[in-house]
Amino acid sequence: MTVITRFAPSPTGTLHVGNIRTALHNWLLAKKSGGRFLLRIDDTDVARSREEHVEAIRADLAWLGLNPEREERQSARFAIYETAFERLVAAGRLYRCYETAQELDLKRKVLLGRGLPPIYDRSALKLTEADHAAKSAVGERPHWRFLLDHDAPIEWVDGIRGSQHFDPRQMSDPVVRRADGSWLYMLPSVIDDIEMGVTDVLRGEDHVSNTATQVQMFTALGAPVPRFAHEALLTGAEGKLSKRLGSLGVAEMRENGIEPEALIALLARLGTSDPVDAALDVEALAASFDLARFGRAPARFDDAELSRVNAAVIHRLPHARVAERLPKGMSEAAWEAIRPNLNTVAEAAEWWRVVTGPVDAPEFDAETRTYLDHAYAVAAALDWAEDPWGALTGALKETTGRKGKALFLPLRQALTGMDHGPDMKAMLPLIGKDEALKRLG
Repeated sequence: MTVITRFAPSPTGTLHVGNIRTALHNWLLAKKSGGRFLLRIDDTDVARSREEHVEAIRADLAWLGLNPEREERQSARFAIYETAFERLVAAGRLYRCYETAQELDLKRKVLLGRGLPPIYDRSALKLTEADHAAKSAVGERPHWRFLLDHDAPIEWVDGIRGSQHFDPRQMSDPVVRRADGSWLYMLPSVIDDIEMGVTDVLRGEDHVSNTATQVQMFTALGAPVPRFAHEALLTGAEGKLSKRLGSLGVAEMRENGIEPEALIALLARLGTSDPVDAALDVEALAASFDLARFGRAPARFDDAELSRVNAAVIHRLPHARVAERLPKGMSEAAWEAIRPNLNTVAEAAEWWRVVTGPVDAPEFDAETRTYLDHAYAVAAALDWAEDPWGALTGALKETTGRKGKALFLPLRQALTGMDHGPDMKAMLPLIGKDEALKRLG
């Protein structure tokens, strides 16, 4: 059976790091077995859904390389939901209710006050057709609940959490449709999964109780129940995921210089004991993706770790991948010299300015100034065709007796204005003889 997964964001905002992790894991799960990854835009909330968010979701997935084979919009599928709705009404699995939010809240408080679970009492099932007609006559419109089968224990083997068991008697019949005819999440999601042929639903552990209800919805509609897996939610480095990290979106990450490969490398392994390896491509990550390796403990997201992985990715990027983002005139040799010192590609511009100048060298004392004057004379007489840095430092070591920091640091400071940076063996040819002599003189 072909594995079919789906990512189903609501376009009420942009994707954040938790959404991205869910999308990636569904993509990897499908890719591992040669299956299909689908995108479903859950836009039944017309008031809050925004088209610009839909476009942003598509752009974010494309930037990450998570390209779906099919896209659906729930707002275009209301006729499908209506047909399934009528089937469930005819089968007696949906029923009309009229309680207001305030009345339901009062019922819950009474039950809790008695030490009982706040489960809906199904009082609406006692209404007769005459009762419904009377309510309709005065303009009351019903909302609809799904009738759970109390005689059918809910069980499934979760891909991450293992065997799951729920007693439907301890659950409230969920509202699936509001009085104004609009849909809540639960039922349309099941109808879509059936129609789209979804075989595996991988999502956060906050959906476990939803799954318990939806298992019965699949059965009520005569469809096989997909394989379910629920991942532990993300936390921050110091516990609960902060609002800043939790809302960190792809656009912000891109602005901060995060590469898509780095985000994928980190999120693919987050929640497992497997090491994060910036060298692994998506093929290798998909091949090693295994739900059994995910634990139930909260997965720790650390933006410092993301920055570390990002730097490791950049240190491997070829010039061709970044050429359009580099300063004008920055060659492949310059990129290879500079990239070991980068945390983001944007930082290359700062180091390129060190090459092209001008630089602000520190004020040197008399002894160091004499040393640099001597370096100038040696550099002027060198053959710059091969390794001018090795030739320069070798000659200066021989003639001055200097070594280590005393030999190298004044040269670096005069040539770059910095105390640290890329390997001078690579940098000096980029600076060039004329400019180097100008800086030493």
